[in-house]
Amino acid sequence: MALNELTILFVEDDPVFRKLVTSYLTSRGAKVVEADDGEQGLNSFKAERFDLVIADLSMPKLGGLDMLKAMNQFRPGTPSIIISGNQAMADVIEALRHGACDYLVKPVTDLYLIENAIRESLNDSLENSLNLDEQESLSYLELNENLALLEQCGEAAKSVQQQLFPPSCIEYNGVVIDYSLFNTDEVSAHFIDTAMIDENHVMMYMAHFHPHDNRAAFASVLLKSFVNHKLKRYRNGISQAITEPYNMLVYLNDRMSKSGLGIVADMTYIVVELTHYRAAIAQAGSEFRCYLKNSEGLSPIALSSSLQLGMADWSKPSLQFRTLQLGEKLCISTLVNEHKQQLVKDQFHGLVYDPDSTPGGYMQLSLK
Repeated sequence: MALNELTILFVEDDPVFRKLVTSYLTSRGAKVVEADDGEQGLNSFKAERFDLVIADLSMPKLGGLDMLKAMNQFRPGTPSIIISGNQAMADVIEALRHGACDYLVKPVTDLYLIENAIRESLNDSLENSLNLDEQESLSYLELNENLALLEQCGEAAKSVQQQLFPPSCIEYNGVVIDYSLFNTDEVSAHFIDTAMIDENHVMMYMAHFHPHDNRAAFASVLLKSFVNHKLKRYRNGISQAITEPYNMLVYLNDRMSKSGLGIVADMTYIVVELTHYRAAIAQAGSEFRCYLKNSEGLSPIALSSSLQLGMADWSKPSLQFRTLQLGEKLCISTLVNEHKQQLVKDQFHGLVYDPDSTPGGYMQLSLK
């Protein structure tokens, strides 16, 4: 879809910046409807159909995040791009959780960045209609200001990352996932996440970033964003990759290696199909082990080692399939004996900061 075919809602309380961007996009052929606060933006959204929404996060009357949530409830699936200053990083993460395609950091000195973000955010619909090979935006990887902030300020990095972690016990229909992660520094080098993909599939993963510094916080944001991208495509009927651990690690390796962060990651990614309790497990690196757990203890699942995600000469991940039997639980753990002992004893605490602990942890999927 060319820009001259788009109707865009631009919600921004700075009148100078709003007029500047509107004039640029109009000169490129787009129809732009302006709103100067979130409340006006939501009213415009309800009154007219838009191909895309661009919104500042920090606005009077109704903030950009609450506005996007309300828009998503009223008419889900409309692509959105958010614009933010560094101080709103927590809201940026929340907006990505609620389906925002991309975000830009103020000040936006090159207006072509906005045009490029629009084109990239609409790639999904373009690919679906034209059957092009899958691509997606990497523009949010170029956020040098955010990266610099997280590198310099451990407290900011810690705050950003902690908001990404789920509670220690996550309950879905028919499934419970518990975990413990032990961290000795401001920012955790380990990251976990999980999602109910649909009523028949649940996924979980554990990652370990190297080197261990504040960049791990940014890598956590990116990893979650990459996975959420595939989750959204699955729910829109475009891609099955989120349910295919092997393909997910191939995809994540490509994204991490092109991120410019200089970070590599061990990762184990698991999807359980709940009709037949069949688990597909893919692994990169050698940091983790997978186990089947029953009343007799832990039984290891054989997975060969491979290179970490993000390495230039990365090879294919290892892959295994298992069918869970009645009473069995599926686990991922770091190679620390004390972690395995706590896992056997069902000791789950979520994210724990303990300078005297051994970094790492474990997670467990149980069928109700």
